[in-house]
Amino acid sequence: MPAVPNKVAERVAAGIKRFQPIIASAKSRDVGESDTVIIVTDMLSEVFGYDKYSEITSETSIRGTWCDLAIKLDGAIEFLIEVKAIGSELKDAHTKQAVDYSANQGTDWVILTNAEIWRIYKVTFAKPIAHELVLEINFAQMNHKKLGDVELLYHLTREGWLRSALGEFHTQQQALSRFFLGAIVLSEPVIDIVRRELRRFSPDVKISTDQIKSVLVQEVLKREVVEGEKADEARKKYNKAASRLLRSKTTKTAAARPPSPSASVSEIVA
Repeated sequence: MPAVPNKVAERVAAGIKRFQPIIASAKSRDVGESDTVIIVTDMLSEVFGYDKYSEITSETSIRGTWCDLAIKLDGAIEFLIEVKAIGSELKDAHTKQAVDYSANQGTDWVILTNAEIWRIYKVTFAKPIAHELVLEINFAQMNHKKLGDVELLYHLTREGWLRSALGEFHTQQQALSRFFLGAIVLSEPVIDIVRRELRRFSPDVKISTDQIKSVLVQEVLKREVVEGEKADEARKKYNKAASRLLRSKTTKTAAARPPSPSASVSEIVA
């Protein structure tokens, strides 16, 4: 992820110290949702750096209902924030509500929070619409002296948003998921490498790629990594990325190859 600028790191660290006792006090008093919205609004401004008067809005109507908060940059809504009372547990029904808001608004990101817990979801506009929990932060457990905690909160800051820190974090998370790694392990190039290595140690033994794949699936990798919806999705992503890289390599090779002497002028221009 990009390095956190010093001024931003100082603001975030100061924000942790300031708002942790505020959250603890509000939780002990079991304040309601409207008061929690006020706390979250102040956190968005003082910790995460959004302008309270021009970039944080509570006037976002979505199909006849109102989302609690939204972040607007240059007049465009970047993400929505659904707030629940500070003492309430964030439930699946709350997640569905937040994702529905995001889907109807057409935003890729939505936050569900009760001021203490912050859950950031990436919404995918497929059929059906899907969502993925990208980041969960317990603000009460953050340590203002730990760089890792400051970096974690940086993903939600205005500066981090403008530098696509959250998007980069999500991409890295996807690349390191067990499903994507499982898809890579079972890919043809990797199995070919395993086969070559096995032949080095046992040159007289004939081992097929199908045999290697069968052992990997049945005895090496966990079933949940290679079967199911997420595994299928990871394989599709890998195959798509591999195809794109192959096309790019082929195009570069073709562009670098000089035209044959017999090629016509029209063929060269085309």
